[in-house]
Parts: sequence; structure tokens; C-alpha cells
Amino acid sequence: MTSASPPVLPISNSQPTTTASSATSVQSQPPVATPAFRALINHISDSLRYGFAQRRPWAELADRSGFSKPESFSEATLRIRKNYSYFRVNYLTVVAVVVAFSLITNPFSLLMLVGLLASWIFLYLFRPSDQPLVVFGRTFSERETLGVLIVLSIFVFFLTSVGSILISAVMVGAGLICAHGAFRVPEDLFLDEQEPSASTGFLSFIGGAASNAAATAAPAVSARV
Repeated sequence: MTSASPPVLPISNSQPTTTASSATSVQSQPPVATPAFRALINHISDSLRYGFAQRRPWAELADRSGFSKPESFSEATLRIRKNYSYFRVNYLTVVAVVVAFSLITNPFSLLMLVGLLASWIFLYLFRPSDQPLVVFGRTFSERETLGVLIVLSIFVFFLTSVGSILISAVMVGAGLICAHGAFRVPEDLFLDEQEPSASTGFLSFIGGAASNAAATAAPAVSARV
């Protein structure tokens, strides 16, 4: 007499399903991207490096044989325009040096400006939106943080010496540029080479850096609007 075989019990394996679901959730998560602050620094450094590569020789800028007094105001204006088209990078470097020297000789204003920029960068632009700002046990919303930063910026630029120092430095740099451009006689050789490309130069690189920086910071700002 043959014995009946025991019934086969159905076996359900839920572990692969769990593993598959977890793998799907892991795959659905976006990869960790490069921090926006690092991307911004890379954009600015690349633009500055590319711009400084097109500067003119400083010996040509200070060539004594190329200076003469302009005969009229219109001639001086024409010289400034043509010399700026040629010495664009050098002129902007001079302005940057004057501004940097003014800030270095006023360390308090330099510290306030650096602190203001750091506040905007780390407290608003590149701070994760899911991490609220907590100061002395109080949680600040995004609108409150933005309002505090705007008020702080107005205070630093208009109620301290930072704004006056920056404006004075830019005016001194612009005066040096105008004086050099008015008395520097432009040669026809480099003018013929420079006129077609007058719209290109270091300012275009600054514009590119600004647009890249805006594009980098746009996701962080839009997430808070």
C-alpha cells in the first residue's frame, strides 16, 4: 500500500521583493551633485584666468614715448575710448588693485564686507532649504532670513564706511584710467586689430561669470521662493 505524499506547501519569498523595492528606491534617488558653491568658485576662477590671459603687456601700457597732450576734449575722449578697447583687462586690473588696496588699508571695512558676503552665501544662497536657520534657540523662516540679510546689507553699505570706501576707490581707479587713456597716443596698428573685436574682452568674461554664477545659484534661490 503506497503512502500518499505530503502536500507541497506554497512558499512565498518576500525578501527579493523587499530587496528589489529598496534597490528601486536607491536608484530613484538622484546622485550627489557637486556643491553649488564649488561650481560657482570654478566658474569665477576659469573666467578670471581666461580674462587675464588676454591682458596687454604692462611695458606697452607705460611706454613713455606713446604719451602726448591731447589737443581738444573730443580728441581726449576718442583716445580714452580706443585705449580702453585695447587695454581693457589692464584697466580693470588697475581698478581692482585700487579697490583691494583701499580695503586692505581699512581692515574693519574689509572684515565687514567679507562677513556680509559670507552671510549671503552660507545663510541663504547655498544653505539647504530643508535645514532651518536656528540662532540662539530661535528658528527663522526663509522670509525672515532674507529680510535680515537685506537690512544688514543696507546697514553695511550706507551706514558704515564700506560704501564710501568702495565708491571712492572706484572713482580713483576711473580717474587713473581716464588720465592714462587721454594722454596715451593710440597706434593705428593695434587700433585696426582691435576695432572689430571691441565688443569682446574682459567684460564679456565677467558677464559670462556672472551669468554662470546666477545659473548656479538659481536652484538655491528658486527653492526658497
